[in-house]
Amino acid sequence: MQRKNNIKRMSIHIRTYTFNPFQENTYLIHDDQNNAVIVDPGCYTAQEREVLDEFIQNNDLKIHAILNTHCHIDHVLGNAHLARTYSVDIIAHEGELSTLSMVGPSAQLYGFTGYEPSPLPTIFVEEGDELTFGEIRFKVIFAPGHSIAHIAFYNEENAVLMGGDILFKGSFGRYDLPGGSLETLKNSIRTKIFTLPENTVVYPGHGPETTIGSEKSSNPILHY
Repeated sequence: MQRKNNIKRMSIHIRTYTFNPFQENTYLIHDDQNNAVIVDPGCYTAQEREVLDEFIQNNDLKIHAILNTHCHIDHVLGNAHLARTYSVDIIAHEGELSTLSMVGPSAQLYGFTGYEPSPLPTIFVEEGDELTFGEIRFKVIFAPGHSIAHIAFYNEENAVLMGGDILFKGSFGRYDLPGGSLETLKNSIRTKIFTLPENTVVYPGHGPETTIGSEKSSNPILHY
């Protein structure tokens, strides 16, 4: 398990945790008034949950919601624990319900015997919806291809994209899982993600951060 340093971008702070055997990035985002959200909680073990809970409690953060970019197993392993502990909504796209329904069988397949089934999302969002939690503001971008109804959360004020598994540093999301499509993913990246300002920092579901400008100049998706 890795924990990266707190990164401050103007009015919000982004803390990255790398959890579970899939090395998934879980993001804790908070403002200076202690409002906070968690994006794609992949915390699975008791130790991983404890590390996240300890930071929340030590900093007196008020968790407002869980945001799921999509519902593959590695991105929802902590949904149940966090929704129960902090009594918050799970926010996702309704089209991901079919993806979420496959997490139980996936848990058995991958040996996650302690998986606690995620509750169903309680708030569904679509392209263009805006979410506000104190000083934390996101616009929803619908960008399928890695999964059937993958979304990203864009904070224009701070030039930040919580991108899930759409785009990685020097790579892009796999498209061979149920609901995936290379052509759909390419279209999402080219028409939705690469149209964002080049200074936008992309926080992906796996691996290090990158920028739109960097990926527009060299990402292999350009050659597919």
